Amino acid sequence: MSAPPELDNGCLLTTDGEIAVINLESARRRSWSSFFRDPLREGIVETVVEHEQLTAQFVGDLSAFDRLEYLISHLVEADARSKRTALIQAQVASTTHRFADARRFLAHADLAGAQPADLNHLLLNIDQACGANLSKVLDKRREAARNPGRIADLVALGALLADLREFTDADRIYRHALQVYRDVSPFPVAWIYFQLGVLWGELVPEPQVVEAEGWYRKAIGCLPSYTKARVHLAEICLSSGRPDEAEVVLMPAVPSGDPEVLWRLADALVAQKRYVEAEAQLDAGRSGFEALLERHLLAFADHGADFYVGSGNNGRRALDLARINVANRPTLRAFEQAHDIAVNAGDPEAASDLLTEATIRWVSTPAFRSSYLSKASLEKQQGAAI
Repeated sequence: MSAPPELDNGCLLTTDGEIAVINLESARRRSWSSFFRDPLREGIVETVVEHEQLTAQFVGDLSAFDRLEYLISHLVEADARSKRTALIQAQVASTTHRFADARRFLAHADLAGAQPADLNHLLLNIDQACGANLSKVLDKRREAARNPGRIADLVALGALLADLREFTDADRIYRHALQVYRDVSPFPVAWIYFQLGVLWGELVPEPQVVEAEGWYRKAIGCLPSYTKARVHLAEICLSSGRPDEAEVVLMPAVPSGDPEVLWRLADALVAQKRYVEAEAQLDAGRSGFEALLERHLLAFADHGADFYVGSGNNGRRALDLARINVANRPTLRAFEQAHDIAVNAGDPEAASDLLTEATIRWVSTPAFRSSYLSKASLEKQQGAAI
């Protein structure tokens, strides 16, 4: 498949990324002002939610989740029982990974007369995030992706294929999304570049770090404020012995306040033997993670688990968070993370329990057969038979 036309900076022809973020911030503030003037005005709550989601995803401003909770409290005061309020509650709950709450709000919206299309759209996102009803979700994602111009549908299909370990198909869908993109916003383009970076750098059985690094650099070239892309690129720099470069990549993202930035920056400083600076960044990162976990536990349980099993140096805390994540969204990837952490924490009983749970839930899927958990499950069964 031929590559899409690109500019010299590696990005499709879109609005300058820094200008786009400035415009997003202006639009976000205006939408909030409109909401406070008339919270029941048609479309205004939906606009606020969209702006805050973009701000969290692409700017790394995680206080957007707090603002969304504040939005919900005001909306409930103004219009507690409407189908619209229930749908917004479900959307925000899903954004912060409170999937059980989201399903409950969808049930309320259904009883209040919400349109099936609105309900099904959110339910599809929730099922995919939780690894539930994936055959049905895949059928619906394929159907939706046939509609021309719906980049979000293509990306959602690509992400699902990646979850199902259909990596070649996922790559094809992401590249197709780039080819058919006709807008000027850099956000969807950077999102696809990032997804391709994750696909080739973290999800495939044998990571292609050079290719992944190229995609992350494209994402940052397109959208310099893209904090997640900077973190993932810095991880590659660290793993390939370039801590000074990792530091340079991370520094522009420090003002975002994302604790993952501070954690990786601490790792880069340690690798450069700048231990006093590293300790300060690590302490700040730990405090940041704990603050996020206190307010939005389910949204950050997996990230917190990664931190504590790594530089956070608290295996028990990591395992507790990983198990919380599995209980909330029992995807194959969540089970793999939790099992790895249990093994690293020296807790064979927890590792065995997690392996059993993963096998029961995923054994009938092709994705499980491509997971290392499949081999571990077989070895466990053979051991029990001896």
